Amino acid sequence: MTSSSQPAGSALLVRDRDAEFLGLPSGGAFRLLADSDETGAALSANRLALVAGADGAQPHLHRLSSEFFYVLDGAAEFLLGDRIQVVGKGDVLVIPPGLPHAFGAVQGSGTDLLVGITPGVQRFGYFRMLQRIAEGQDSPESLLPVQDRYDVHFLDSVTWQIARNGRPSAE
Repeated sequence: MTSSSQPAGSALLVRDRDAEFLGLPSGGAFRLLADSDETGAALSANRLALVAGADGAQPHLHRLSSEFFYVLDGAAEFLLGDRIQVVGKGDVLVIPPGLPHAFGAVQGSGTDLLVGITPGVQRFGYFRMLQRIAEGQDSPESLLPVQDRYDVHFLDSVTWQIARNGRPSAE
């Protein structure tokens, strides 16, 4: 994305052709739409496409921000605390600060999600890290030192492991 911080009182317009595209090896992709420096910290937004059954985010929580998901197409499975909820096309889900959550495309269906976090947190660097991890260029452990910077605090969830794998992990 080439735009810079917007002056107070001006609108931010991100053209589809200008949104940064981050392809994922699974066939999914991020489209980076607006980061907090461009919105005066009001929000950060991206679009995430996942192929059938693909994981989107492992269990985590945000301490500072609410996160919203609008399902543009398909269906996604969400961990919300200790329960699983399927969210389909046209549905909106808002997750408040402090609620453990995770998500992925349901088996047999891809999903296309509009995702936002408010108040905004610089997130584009985080998504670039996720792409490098997915491509094997970096390790998942590289995210641990930046949890506070990106307000993404990772958790373990047996409920999510069972929902996604049919059993808890062997760790």
